[in-house]
Amino acid sequence: MLTEYDIIFRLIFSAFLGGLIGLEREKHSQPAGLRTHIILAIGSSIAMCISINLSMQFHTTATNGDPERLAAQVISGIGFLGAGAIIKIGNNTKGLTTAASIWGVAAIGMGIGGGMWGPALIGLGLMLATLALLEPVEKHFFPPERIKVLQIWYDESTADRSKIDAVLRAHGLRLQSIDAFQSIAKKETRISILVKVPIDVDIERLFKGLKGTGKVVKIKMEENY
Repeated sequence: MLTEYDIIFRLIFSAFLGGLIGLEREKHSQPAGLRTHIILAIGSSIAMCISINLSMQFHTTATNGDPERLAAQVISGIGFLGAGAIIKIGNNTKGLTTAASIWGVAAIGMGIGGGMWGPALIGLGLMLATLALLEPVEKHFFPPERIKVLQIWYDESTADRSKIDAVLRAHGLRLQSIDAFQSIAKKETRISILVKVPIDVDIERLFKGLKGTGKVVKIKMEENY
């Protein structure tokens, strides 16, 4: 059986490894940060240590004392914490990476609790490398975008669709769908466009470009709720 000193060391080591992942998430102002990851690593490590000791304490037959049962419940039950880290604003979702790191930290904690130092440390290294080193690569090849609704009001039927498409492409916006509404009484046309917008887009330059697509009365961009 694991001694008290074994368990204490494993809990402290789990807290340290979980804290490394938590620091990286805290740096990016994620909802689940340093304390969440430390507590999660400690808790999963406790569960694994308890599972090992109980299985050895009550191991009287070949079918008794399965240390995998409690660990399996930790893995399946950790999902509710991950769900709490996911934030959805309209069609935009944030926190999926943090939810995945929560699940990964639980696995690291169980690895330390089970005495599998090598796999836990390798997993820690791979997770930190993925979170920290691959972020610039991801942003370069797949720049973050937000889905927004772009509305443009024109005086009468002066909207030029080809110019609108050209301005959107020039600023890196990707068109998803487009709708048009025309008011005969007000002699006004409204173009509603669902677009994927890079987070670093220059809004002032974009609006200035859109003003040249017709007799623009008003421009509005907002989240797609």
